[in-house]
Amino acid sequence: MIPTVLPTYTRAPLSFVAGDGSWLTEQDGRRFLDFGAGIAVNALGHAHPDLVQALTDQAGKLWHVSNLYQIEPQQRLADLLVEATFADTAFFTNSGTEACELAVKMARKYWHDRGADRPTILTFEGAFHGRSSAGIAAAGSEKMTKGFGPLLPGFRSLPWGDHDALRAAAAQPDVGAILIEPVQGEGGIRPLPDPCLQGLRELCDAHGLLLILDEVQCGMGRTGKLFAHDWAGVAPDIMMVAKGIGGGFPLGAVLASETAAQPMTAGTHGSTYGGNPLACAVGCTVMEIVADPAFLAEVRRKAARLRQGLEGLVAGHPEVFEAVRGTGLMLGLKCKAANTEVLQAGHAQQILTVPAADNVVRLVPPLNLTDDDMTEALARLDAAATGLHA
Repeated sequence: MIPTVLPTYTRAPLSFVAGDGSWLTEQDGRRFLDFGAGIAVNALGHAHPDLVQALTDQAGKLWHVSNLYQIEPQQRLADLLVEATFADTAFFTNSGTEACELAVKMARKYWHDRGADRPTILTFEGAFHGRSSAGIAAAGSEKMTKGFGPLLPGFRSLPWGDHDALRAAAAQPDVGAILIEPVQGEGGIRPLPDPCLQGLRELCDAHGLLLILDEVQCGMGRTGKLFAHDWAGVAPDIMMVAKGIGGGFPLGAVLASETAAQPMTAGTHGSTYGGNPLACAVGCTVMEIVADPAFLAEVRRKAARLRQGLEGLVAGHPEVFEAVRGTGLMLGLKCKAANTEVLQAGHAQQILTVPAADNVVRLVPPLNLTDDDMTEALARLDAAATGLHA
């Protein structure tokens, strides 16, 4: 008999009832160190008092009115995002998947309004852009697309790191945009080197293409800058944001330049719940905290300390781990043992991590984790690895 909850997830036998900072409490009372953060969602950990206050205050005033009216927290969050980024405008969604849908629509509408037949969007092997029809078509992997055809046309997936293939594809007359994650998350924590991202911007400019960045997982301070592309000193035309922007409350956004967004006029897109007062009140508070240069400097300090510790972990357990990958607090352990075994060994030591492709274990803890949290995490990972080859 099928469960009452559709069984599309392979769930661990854990059920959490409370959280505080970097810690989760299981219903049996055990406390787990959370280095998954809801898959890079809980950027400020669990039950952050400022987020709880923002949500509580807004809940006592107004939950929903729809986008038929002006929404003050939505306007405030848009202003904060525009002030802090390349963007001139923002559209709010409930998730990264919804942000992908709009980013694709925006790119295609841009070329349609110019009378050009350039619907094709270049994407890359290993990508993950959500599980909507557009998202799985953009990623193109058999794992996500098998059984869901016919797929939405207009995407061309290229090998990761193949510059010749990219240059040849970008020159094709039907191509209108390039879509890429500055750091692949699901694909195995693979950062795009800054020179490559700079080269992508130059390639787009040379061929008149739109550059779309998916910063759903790597954005909102995760790499030590507000957005990962800031390290390369380039600006996209369109950017997808979600996960950390709501600190655990469902929220996403598409940020865009005026030029890219201009064709999206009244009636071309919408969302019933997107930009609702509750989500945007929380999002404003997240932005006020995470966009602070002092906060981001602390993320970079903690990231350096954690990476150093993980390098020592790899050196100490060469039969379990192969290398450390990633940037900022978006790190991965490339495993020699099966990553699922490493995850389960972590559960036994009451630490939570997240699997990724290429036999990688993701470490994406809250950005405000403490030094004691890091010390404890490294000790528990060490114990987990020891148990695997005992």
